Amino acid sequence: MSRRADDLNTTSFAMLGMLAIQPWSTYELAKHVDRSLRPLWPRARSNLFNEPRKLVAHGLATATEDAVGRRPRTVYTITAKGRQALREWLGTPGEGPVLEFEQLLKVFFADHGTRTDALNAVAGIRAWAREHNAVNIAVARAYLAGTGPFPERAAVLGVVGRFHTDFADMVGSWADWATTTIEAWPEDPSHAEPDWAFMKRLARRDPDR
Repeated sequence: MSRRADDLNTTSFAMLGMLAIQPWSTYELAKHVDRSLRPLWPRARSNLFNEPRKLVAHGLATATEDAVGRRPRTVYTITAKGRQALREWLGTPGEGPVLEFEQLLKVFFADHGTRTDALNAVAGIRAWAREHNAVNIAVARAYLAGTGPFPERAAVLGVVGRFHTDFADMVGSWADWATTTIEAWPEDPSHAEPDWAFMKRLARRDPDR
């Protein structure tokens, strides 16, 4: 059965969670969704204008017309019903991660290109890891300096930030290893020798560990 456009989904609850922090105008919501949610739920950004209205239609938020100078704006505020719905959603199981990584996709099909193509893709992956850790470092320094925007949420943000940092570290370490491995390939990767030692180590691992 297909989901109706007005049904609540994970993006709806992501927006509801943002409103639980404080009321936001659409502009403010866009800025903080991009900064906070994009690394773990990028769909929120593309549904920014539809989801708050959907929450209002379900009675989970209210919309108040306001103005900054001469510019009109709509401010969204969570309702008591919205807080209850958010608590119920937080208590249910969620789906695991889904990786969407164009650069890694290019490595996956490297045997149809050249070794240089594969090395360039891995170099892009390494650059991604460095850029993301630069952001993670800047956020940590801001909170230590007392300039982080939500100090009352520092404990929760630290747990999620640790995941982002560990993930970027892992990607960077993998990129270093992949570079060394691919550099030993012939220019036509379809003729590269498999790393059977890695395959054997992986096959011996206990999947429950």
